[in-house]
Amino acid sequence: MALKDAAWHDRNYNNRALVPDFAEHFDHWRQASEQARQTLKPQLDLRFGEGPKETLDVFPAPRAGAPVVVFIHGGYWRSLDKSDHSFVAPALRDMGACVVVVNYDLCPGTEAQPVTIPDIAVQMSRALAWVWRHIGEHGGDRSNITVIGHSAGGHLAAMMLGCDWKKVGRDLPAGLVRKTMSISGLYDLEPIRKTPFVQADLRITPAHVRMASPAKWQRPSKGVLYTLVGGDESPEFLRHNRLIHQAWGPKTVPVCEDLPGLNHFSVVTDLTRSGSRLHALAKALIDLPA
Repeated sequence: MALKDAAWHDRNYNNRALVPDFAEHFDHWRQASEQARQTLKPQLDLRFGEGPKETLDVFPAPRAGAPVVVFIHGGYWRSLDKSDHSFVAPALRDMGACVVVVNYDLCPGTEAQPVTIPDIAVQMSRALAWVWRHIGEHGGDRSNITVIGHSAGGHLAAMMLGCDWKKVGRDLPAGLVRKTMSISGLYDLEPIRKTPFVQADLRITPAHVRMASPAKWQRPSKGVLYTLVGGDESPEFLRHNRLIHQAWGPKTVPVCEDLPGLNHFSVVTDLTRSGSRLHALAKALIDLPA
């Protein structure tokens, strides 16, 4: 059995090292995102909080009363931006959705304003509260919200399913988010705490692990989470995909799949490809009754 030392953790969690052509994926995302913004004319940088990056982009609904999809980007809670992920909007809009792509402050923040993973989760709850309060102005149906996230964003999407919305705002419904999809998500922060190449920025503490590890929570009483991972991802990412299914059970996690031939970066691109398994699952989730 491999010794799970610092080097082991870095090998299993450093996706850029595992996918040598990762920069080509990022280039494709940026180019496709710029084209999406030019074509769909979203409303950019709408502010939902006071943090430097607490902004979101709204790609208006194709019709009034459309279902809403909120997309949360990845980047190990410390990199990337919503502007790199506008590329998901055209495919989701073609499914009939009003699409919201959100930003969040990145770890570690600054000395004056440090940022932790629990801080980012709170920011995402503020973003969803903003969506519930304002998305009707953009043609979206606030009673029908789906949250989709990739990697760190997948972790945050799962957290939104377990959120106590009454603590976020007394005007918010308890079931604000009932449909979520996590693509290559992480559900237990303890191994990430032991991974040197990210821990220097994330500064995860044992308290953060307890607070922000969905696999350590009680199963949410309502709603569903679809979990997907690329079949070519590391053994640890494959394990996390099974872990949340085991922790929350098949009622809450009715879909838990490894998608053959996809790595950590190509898997999220697959969301945009009509005819792919991931595309079909996203459409099925959006179409579920709210």
